[in-house]
Amino acid sequence: MTAPATHTTATATAAALPQSRGELSHTVLQALARPAGAALPEELDTAGADPYGDDLQLALHLCYEQHYRGFAGVDSGWEWEPGLLRLRAALEHRFLSALRADVGPPRSSGEALAEILVEPADPGDGGGPSHFLKEQGELWHFREYAAHRSLYHLKEADPHVWVIPRLTGRAKAAMVAVEYDEFGAGRAERIHARLFADLMADLGLSTAYGRYVDAAAADMLTVVNLMSLFGLHRALRGALVGHFAAVEITSSPGSRRLAHGLQRVGAGPAAVHFYAEHVEADAVHEQIVRRDVIGGLLESEPSLDQDIAFGIDATEWTESRLGAHLLTAWRDGRTSLRTPL
Repeated sequence: MTAPATHTTATATAAALPQSRGELSHTVLQALARPAGAALPEELDTAGADPYGDDLQLALHLCYEQHYRGFAGVDSGWEWEPGLLRLRAALEHRFLSALRADVGPPRSSGEALAEILVEPADPGDGGGPSHFLKEQGELWHFREYAAHRSLYHLKEADPHVWVIPRLTGRAKAAMVAVEYDEFGAGRAERIHARLFADLMADLGLSTAYGRYVDAAAADMLTVVNLMSLFGLHRALRGALVGHFAAVEITSSPGSRRLAHGLQRVGAGPAAVHFYAEHVEADAVHEQIVRRDVIGGLLESEPSLDQDIAFGIDATEWTESRLGAHLLTAWRDGRTSLRTPL
């Protein structure tokens, strides 16, 4: 006779549950406040929800975090609870369908890579957030930027690990090599997520995991949810590799600008170091990802070519939305966060 499963609550390092932003997120939050297995409503309007809106994106975030650190006081049995997985699947369908429609028609990974390998000589309209922060950002802009990006960087590289058992040969070996660097090459103090926490401390921000979820805009949740969506589905392994490639290829130039901007506003050495570290590391990673991760994957599974391109394009599309949100707020002289720091 098989013993019944025992459930525990999340560890002390888990974040507190955030506030709801609508019916969908409220429903998930109500469920997570009860023991795993509590009933979820059968009929929820996921099809009519804004795929990039606060409510759906927070609901997805709540579901996805069950596969990371969970939430303080929440039964860990929710991670694989069928009712929550069923709701998550409906939310994902709405999100993924919108992404496929919005990023444009399918194309090859070579075409997608060509667009991000060379930065435009004229970025247009002053460029993205890194251009703004380098040239005219003030300390409060950098603090807001770090609060937003903490949702990503405090779990930096974690969702990309999920692709490793789904790769073989050259692609797997190269992916492990890059991830080894991301996780500090065996040194805890060099883990990139730890380096970002040091940056946050330098800027006078809380380093607690998930601390700024309530303050983060829906467009930031979308950026983070995208990599969790790709990471949790084997069928989207090509898209996850594309996401990883887009991050590594575009990171170095932007990191250089951010390091210069932080120096200009007199930020501390840990804040500057995080981006200075990425200038060199990601320039090397770019070559490995293009040549060996993507190249190796296409050798073994050429049918994933368009999936890799979709991952690249979806990453750029969601990052562009976030950039537009940040710049619109900052150029208007107002906070980009839902609640100011």
